[in-house]
Amino acid sequence: MTEAWEPQIEARAAKPPSRGFPVSLTVATLIAMAILIGLGVWQLQRLKWKEGLLAHIAALQSAPARPLEPLLDALGQGRDVDFTRVAVDCPGLSTAPFVEMYGIIDGQAGARLISACPVASAHYRSVLVDRGFVPDTVAARPAVDPAGKAPMRLVGVLRKPERGNLFTPPSTAAHWYVRNAAGMARSLNAPLPAPYFLMAESVTNPEFKALVPAPLPTEIPNRHFEYALTWFGLAGSLLCVYAAALFKRMRG
Repeated sequence: MTEAWEPQIEARAAKPPSRGFPVSLTVATLIAMAILIGLGVWQLQRLKWKEGLLAHIAALQSAPARPLEPLLDALGQGRDVDFTRVAVDCPGLSTAPFVEMYGIIDGQAGARLISACPVASAHYRSVLVDRGFVPDTVAARPAVDPAGKAPMRLVGVLRKPERGNLFTPPSTAAHWYVRNAAGMARSLNAPLPAPYFLMAESVTNPEFKALVPAPLPTEIPNRHFEYALTWFGLAGSLLCVYAAALFKRMRG
């Protein structure tokens, strides 16, 4: 009896395993494809947003400065005024107290000097002014005279403050790493600060040449189309690998 079963056992052992349709591999591939294509579409959406932003900034360069207070009123009502060019009187700004925020311009580390400017808005009583950038190679700073009231007509650009991340060092009252309007205002004893910063175009200290206004980034990268092609290319490569694996499996 045992001998009669031996050929059947050997035949079963020699039979190759079933190579049916790879359901698990297909599901994993579809999920990965959806993620890659989604990232590509997201980068195309970012491309459209960045092109609009760059066009807005380009128009800003020649746009006339608008009065600041009405825009702050609009900001208080929920309107977005980011990158709007404005003008305001800031008496005593050239000798105002300041806090320093870490910054990098053209690869050079340094500090941006932030002072408060009083305003007459329905929602805010002060706006923080980024007076410009001083490289680390310069240890001197502009003179401070809290009682100074020298007249100054300031032109600049309103900017929404950026957020920090997990790698941002903690700020102190004297040295900041993110634009925290509320915290900086407390350090400067400035009441009811606006949540946006005024990035000065005007030179606030002509006698102190090291302080250079830097209201806008010197270059805003726009590589979203390149990133989109990368994600779509990865999706295409994954599809080719899956097709090759499926073909080999079904033929086997």
